[in-house]
Amino acid sequence: MRRLLTLLTLAVSTLFAAESTEPARPRNIVFILADDLGYGELGCYGQTKIKTPNIDRLAAEGTRFTQHYSGAPVCAPARCVLLTGKHLGHAEIRGNRQAKVSFPEFKEGQHPIARETVTLAQTLRQAGFATGAMGKWGLGAVGSSGDPNLHGFDLFFGYNCQAEAHSYYPSHLWRNATQVPLNEKPIPGHGTQPKGEVSAEKWTGKVHASTVIVEEAVQFIERNKSKPFFLYLPLTEPHAALQPPIAAVDAYPKEWDPVPYRGENGYTPHPRPRAAYAAIISELDRHVGRVRTALEQAGILDDTLIVFTSDNGTTHGPFAKKDAKQTTNTFGIGGVDATFFNSVAGLRGLKGSVYEGGLRVPLIVRWPKEVKAGTVNETPSYFADWYPTLCAASGVAIPKGLDGQNLWSVIKGTPLTGPRLPMIWVYPEYGGQVAVRMGNLKIVRRNLLSKVPGDWEVYAISSDPYETQDIAAQNAPAIAKARQILRAQTQPNALFPLEWDK
Repeated sequence: MRRLLTLLTLAVSTLFAAESTEPARPRNIVFILADDLGYGELGCYGQTKIKTPNIDRLAAEGTRFTQHYSGAPVCAPARCVLLTGKHLGHAEIRGNRQAKVSFPEFKEGQHPIARETVTLAQTLRQAGFATGAMGKWGLGAVGSSGDPNLHGFDLFFGYNCQAEAHSYYPSHLWRNATQVPLNEKPIPGHGTQPKGEVSAEKWTGKVHASTVIVEEAVQFIERNKSKPFFLYLPLTEPHAALQPPIAAVDAYPKEWDPVPYRGENGYTPHPRPRAAYAAIISELDRHVGRVRTALEQAGILDDTLIVFTSDNGTTHGPFAKKDAKQTTNTFGIGGVDATFFNSVAGLRGLKGSVYEGGLRVPLIVRWPKEVKAGTVNETPSYFADWYPTLCAASGVAIPKGLDGQNLWSVIKGTPLTGPRLPMIWVYPEYGGQVAVRMGNLKIVRRNLLSKVPGDWEVYAISSDPYETQDIAAQNAPAIAKARQILRAQTQPNALFPLEWDK
């Protein structure tokens, strides 16, 4: 009997030893995508005015990347790159085009991705994950070929259309193909008040959409806590309009706002625009905390890989359309004052620009079983990498034909072995722009839609992250290499044409 027990003990020990050699994998993935959140707008990235304790806690418990880039400098194409793993040289959606331009039967929504397009959600669902998306979609109207239910999501809840998401108090949201009434008296996302006292109450509705969206995400977590799931949370904060709950604004000093914003640069007015913008980001932080608490209460927090990032840099200021740095406190689009908050931490450009301020975004990854707490990772990465990386993290076969690079081992702290694939942006809006990052060098060309396109520019990002010194004159071979990469990696796109090599 004693010998039998010994043999059984050895067998069990051997079994556990064999299991321990298998790589640990997160059971669930929660991917949180902020909207127009700048590189410098979180406390863990140097922000001193805006309170973001929950997101800062994620950073303290995980790793923070310092050179992470969006797939595009605006909303819809960034989401396309993220979910399809195709950079802007291959992506179907390369700009913010409304669906009704090509499909007048749709009254809201953006130009749809094709029915045959395969997304990260489809790959994970085929591997057994429950899939949910709550927030802002932007890749095709309900009933179109880009409907989220056709692209791997069991449940979609939120704004299907980016334009509708300009208001935090809309008339409705969508649950899959069903329109869900929200505010009997919706508040528009745009308006002006040239004279008189500006009142926040006038632009505040009854039901705040983000609160409802986050609670739907919490319910999704509770329903699926016993099985693997992928929860995609493209939240709307801090995208204009300035419509945070009034109580959230009161947390910030009245002295910040000597004059009201009257809607002169689009979106709705607000009597305390700086405080309102800070409040929106604090609301985003509160949503992150709510999701974290839901995971903890479900007993699956440490089994869940949490990713937090943003779709592009801070919304553009009055000078940003020319890609110049904002140098005054003049209100930007929607009343946002990027200078006051140092929103992009001194980087050049804002939303809509392929300079660093338009593309470089915060990235925090939390998974305590393998990701060391409190670490900082300087590896360059971007949205196209997430499809292969999250497949690798989940033990799912990586589909062929993706443009991104599997960085799962890098997230866990192993230095990148071999070269980083070039990162590519082919962006036909805001004057027409292209950019390639190769190693330390970033090669840029702008104003491609003008009669006299801009010259090629070269910046050494590691030593000059603010892109102040154009070293193109000394780097003709790098420009030639970037042009070669763009030729090989850019497919024609009739909807979003851009002649970049003229």
